[in-house]
Amino acid sequence: MKVISGAATELSNELFSKISSYRHKVFVETLQWKLDTKDGAELDQFDRDDTVYVVAQDGSGQVNGCARLLPTDQPYLLGEVFPQLLEDAAPPSTPDVWELSRFAAMDFNKPSNTALGQFSSPIAVKLLQASIACAAAHGAKRLITVSPIGVERLLRRAGFRARRSGPPMVIGGHPIFACWIEV
Repeated sequence: MKVISGAATELSNELFSKISSYRHKVFVETLQWKLDTKDGAELDQFDRDDTVYVVAQDGSGQVNGCARLLPTDQPYLLGEVFPQLLEDAAPPSTPDVWELSRFAAMDFNKPSNTALGQFSSPIAVKLLQASIACAAAHGAKRLITVSPIGVERLLRRAGFRARRSGPPMVIGGHPIFACWIEV
């Protein structure tokens, strides 16, 4: 597995295209999230030039994992779309707290791969470790994430220091929660 990280402006157009296609396949086609997409690409308003991506690729260059990192002193998914997941707390807004979103680790070249399997795969653990290291290199001390509830199992089993920021909620038919991860 090869891991590449960088801001959108630092990634090749080819890799960025692979990331957006991979996200479409994971979130829209596999998990059935109702997201606005165009031409088989999943991008939203938080995919900006300064957005940092962490991407896992297999030996043939196919994307088999991705993560998006955003500083919370700029607009980000949890703060703008899902603040109710924080209960009564205000969304963080500081350069040393970054959001981890659009995290996925599904290898579509393996026929036994399932949507739930992405949360226990070795790719997921390595990708999360690389994402934490990347965020730390950008000055993050903590991560906040809005994730499917299955991510909690990955965090616990792999020994990451994480805690819920509020109870899970069903939004759009999917159980999700917000979680703090120590960097």
